[in-house]
Amino acid sequence: MGNPKAFLTIHRQEAGYRPVHDRIEDFSEVEQTLNSADRRSQASRCMDCGVPFCHWACPVGNKQPEWQDLLYKGKWREAYQILVETCDFPEFTGRVCPALCEKSCVLKLSADEPVTIRENEAAIMEAAFREGYVQPICPERNGKKIAVIGSGPAGLTVANRLNRKGYEVTVYEKHELPGGLLRFGIPNFKLSKAVIDRRIRLMREEGINFILNTEIGKDIPAKDLIEKYDAVCIAIGAEVPRDLPIEGRNLKGVHFALELLGQQNRILEGIMPLSKDVISAKGKKVLVIGGGDTGSDCVGTCNRHGAEKIIQIEIMPKPPVHENPATPWPMYPTVLKTSSSHEEGCDRRWLLSALRFIGEKNKLKAVEVEEVSWTEGENGRMQMKPTGKKEIIDVDLAFLAMGFICPVQDGVISELGLTVDIRKNIVIDSLQKSNINKVFACGDATTGASLVVKAMASGKETAEAIDRYLK
Repeated sequence: MGNPKAFLTIHRQEAGYRPVHDRIEDFSEVEQTLNSADRRSQASRCMDCGVPFCHWACPVGNKQPEWQDLLYKGKWREAYQILVETCDFPEFTGRVCPALCEKSCVLKLSADEPVTIRENEAAIMEAAFREGYVQPICPERNGKKIAVIGSGPAGLTVANRLNRKGYEVTVYEKHELPGGLLRFGIPNFKLSKAVIDRRIRLMREEGINFILNTEIGKDIPAKDLIEKYDAVCIAIGAEVPRDLPIEGRNLKGVHFALELLGQQNRILEGIMPLSKDVISAKGKKVLVIGGGDTGSDCVGTCNRHGAEKIIQIEIMPKPPVHENPATPWPMYPTVLKTSSSHEEGCDRRWLLSALRFIGEKNKLKAVEVEEVSWTEGENGRMQMKPTGKKEIIDVDLAFLAMGFICPVQDGVISELGLTVDIRKNIVIDSLQKSNINKVFACGDATTGASLVVKAMASGKETAEAIDRYLK
């Protein structure tokens, strides 16, 4: 710990966002960066606590106090080396992680000014790429082959870890480009796709093979992979969105959130949809149903389209501002979150349930909503009750951002023509009726939709499990 009193004199300084009037004109990253001197100053605020709650809260087990001290001392290479011991892709988490570590920082509790851990992490990794610290690692091969199905954060982590251990890894991706929801779910204004491309180039240089536009179970039978490879990892994510089967659901203008987000990211990649399929919010009234991050991403995308008005509704109560007694430190606080997209313009409302979509000539024209209330039932669970207070909201577009369905049901995931029992770590092949113990699953495919950093943590654990099995 180089400066034990820095936290007393140096306040938290965030890089902040680009001005609203500037950033809504493009899809470039909204977050700015600090210069190296300010970044080192921010790292000096770390108190190297006796109990590092930041480390405790981090799903991948980052050693924040260690690389914060090295960053403060200007030892960028050493900080990078410590960081990548635990985190495979700091350039991703440094941009899109909600920073569970910062919420558990002792300075969050004592002064409400936690160390800027996430931004420091991103800065270390960008310096590492810029200064050439990041070089391809090509280990000696051990002769064993691994197939990874899915190239999201979990699949990429499994591939990266096993490749570094000497396995020959092939990643299968059903979409046009690798990255999973990093590529086609998270908007460019939060995560530039050049950052993903840079990492994929490195992984290819290190020997990982990517096979794109190939869906296992459709283009290649799953049993063929089981026969060909020494181990198979299913990292297909949780892509099935929750639907809203109410009256008018099939009207033109009602879409799942990922229809908008995925299409916009493809357009920015030069992958153009048919003109009849283009979703544009320009000059339109937009309703986003769902108050989470995916809904926020829809708000930011529609702002950049030039929407006339955007309303985001949430069925749950409005979270408390700043502090929540139900989620005390060092837990991650359930409090009101205002994203960069919300700052750009959005009317946010809570305790509203959508009842029906109203159309004219098969086009969406309005949505009827009803206020609801929540009370605690006898079993301690919260129960929703309609209040009878209804209203009509005029809209041209509605996006369903209500989360995703977990592929796992009762410990079993049925995908790819296989039934996978993740509790027993076996696969029951529906064609051969046999148990195979060399198929593994990880990430959102096993937990349901979660955080990028938690998917990466799952990938780390699964890579270790595969390595133990093959040894």
